[in-house]
Parts: sequence; C-alpha cells; structure tokens
Amino acid sequence: MRVIARPGFQRWASAFPLTRRTAAKDGAELFDLVQGFVKSQVLFALVELRVLHRLMDGPQTSEALARMSGLPVDRMERLMMAATAMKLTRRDRSGRYGLARLGAAMVGVPGLGDMIRHHAAFYRDLNDPVALLRGEVDTELAAFWPYVFGAANATDVEASNRYSDLMARSQEIVAADTLAVAELKHTHQLLDVGGGYGVFAEAAALRHPKLHATVFDLPAVEENAQALLKRSKAKDRLQFVPGSFRDDPLPDGADTVSLIRVLYDHEDQTVESLLSKIVDTLPEDGRLLVSEPMSGGARPEVSGDVYFSFYCLAMQTGTVRSAARIGELCRNAGFASITTYPSRRPFVTTTLMAMKKKNKPTS
Repeated sequence: MRVIARPGFQRWASAFPLTRRTAAKDGAELFDLVQGFVKSQVLFALVELRVLHRLMDGPQTSEALARMSGLPVDRMERLMMAATAMKLTRRDRSGRYGLARLGAAMVGVPGLGDMIRHHAAFYRDLNDPVALLRGEVDTELAAFWPYVFGAANATDVEASNRYSDLMARSQEIVAADTLAVAELKHTHQLLDVGGGYGVFAEAAALRHPKLHATVFDLPAVEENAQALLKRSKAKDRLQFVPGSFRDDPLPDGADTVSLIRVLYDHEDQTVESLLSKIVDTLPEDGRLLVSEPMSGGARPEVSGDVYFSFYCLAMQTGTVRSAARIGELCRNAGFASITTYPSRRPFVTTTLMAMKKKNKPTS
C-alpha cells in the first residue's frame, strides 16, 4: 500500500499499458468521492425547485424551466447540464430536457424528496466533520428529532408530527421491503412499537386479512395516526394506543412485536430495556420483527456505515448496528432462532426475525 500511495508510482501506473485502466478507474472513483457533496447539493436544488416534477409533464427547455423556477436562464442551463451528467435527465437534439429513468424513479420514491429537503440541517451539522466526531457540535438534527431523548422531549405536537410526517412518507417502501421477506401469515395480533401514524401496521393488515394490529407511539402523534387508521380499508383491525416505550408498559395480547426503524435511533441501554419489555410482553414462541438500516458489520457497506452511521452521529443518539449485533442484543434479552433475511435494498432496510425462548419445563 505504501508503494501505491507514492506519487511517482501513480504517474507510472497511469502511463503503463497494463495498469493504465486500473489507475484511471481508481482516479475516477476518488474524484467521485471528492465531488460527492457537490452532487448532493445539485440534487437538493433540483428537488427544492421541483425541476424533476415539472418534467413529468414532458421535456422542457432551459428557458421554460428558468421562468417556472425564477432562475436566470444561464444558471438553469448549468443546473440541467449537471442533472444530465448525473443521469437524472437527458437532453434531446433540440436542446430540451426530459426525465431519464433515474430521475423518474427519484420522483416516484415516496418521501425521498422530503428526506432530501431536510438534509439541509444534516449538511450544516457535517460542516466540520472532525468537530462532529469529537462531540464539539450542538447539532440541528438533535433538535429536529427530540423524541429520541424520551417522551418528555416530545410533548410538542408540531415537532413530533414533523418527525412522523417524514417517516410516514418513506415508510411505504420500508413496509413493502419488510413484508416481502418477513412471513406474518401466522400472526394474529401485531404490536407495532414506535409505529408513528401506522403505515407499517396498515400494510401488514392489508397483506394479511386475519391480522389485527395495534400501533403504540407517543400521544403527540395520536391525532394524525387515528386519522390514517380510520381511513384504512383495514380500519376494523387497527387501533392506536398512546404511550412511551421508555416509561409505560407495552399493550399486551400481541404474538408478534415489530420495531420498524426504531432501534437505530437509540443507545444500547435503551434498546436493552425495550427488548426486555418485549420479551416480558410476548407469549412463549412469540416473535420479534426488526427492520431498519443496518451496518455491514465485518464487511462495511456505504448506506449503513457512511450515511446512516453519520446521520445517527448528528442526531447525538443511537447508532447503526449490524444484524449480528442486533441478534446479540436479542439473544441477551431472551430471544432465540434469530433469522436475518437477504436484503432487497440495504439502503432502505434489512430485516430480521427472532423468537422468544421457550420456558424449560420444571421437574
């Protein structure tokens, strides 16, 4: 590695025919890392100006897009050239810009635009990443997600609903990926802890006609949750119970408990306490479903170990854990038969299922 790091070696490798292609590939990958923040900011501008949404109606010229967005034409052209280089748009022979496949997918993913908009706070928290790593930054994300510090910090209805609104808009795709791998056909009563507005609980109930589900979350989100559940086609099998899993007992009667994007928001001590509560609530052979972004563990991967890892750092609580680490916490709490399912999209979620240990018969 020391040889590869020498400037002289890099110059030689770039010129030597047998190593030229590898050197060029390495160079391109390094430059992509360097320019990553700029690409993120271009994407933010496209979302904020709703450029990709405007192109859903068909190709447009830079002039037309500039008028709709309130930008000078030359600046809009610059933005559209960047969007095309990023394969979000394409430019036809007449100079008009239309959506490319990636751009259309960008528009179609529920909640993605909202997630990108709220990144403005995340980016400010990352302005000095060394200070962030040293714990010297009072981050904006910690104020954006006050619920993670306990129910006492989440009494503000507006703040709690801001979180739940954002999660609900992206929860559909998480629910789809989770239910595609996790088998709930034998579940009669599901308890979705930290379930927000009930998007996952509703999806599970719609997929399994005999399943009843209870959403357990903070009182501050109850009004909006009840509104969603009452509109559902499965409304007769859905209910909301207000409470905090930190401070209140969990509703009883469930044979399966789900934690959808919950554990990575909290430190180990809080997770251990929650898992212990769940074990006490579940019957023998009761099951726990965990679905959230995870670390790659021994094989780090980009979504979990870069994006979500530093996002949790900026939240000032929680951490992204590997499936193996979550499994270890589950076993320590009293679960067994832990299964991790192959992830369809690790950047969306990874899912595992655990079963409560059977009580040993007394002699």
